[in-house]
Amino acid sequence: MLLELMDNINKLTLEQEFRLAIYIKKIYKLDDTNIKKHLIAILKQMMIKDNVIKYFIKNSIP
Repeated sequence: MLLELMDNINKLTLEQEFRLAIYIKKIYKLDDTNIKKHLIAILKQMMIKDNVIKYFIKNSIP
């Protein structure tokens, strides 16, 4: 049951799959320097998102 739940959580919506396909096309057009810059920016944004989620989880418990 837990595995089924995890499978559903990890699936992308149709809209997300479409956006991913668009990003993939754009990525293949970039050169190595631009790819590295964008990857670093994305990783930083993901870390910030994680911090925001952790903050709200920590502060939502009474």
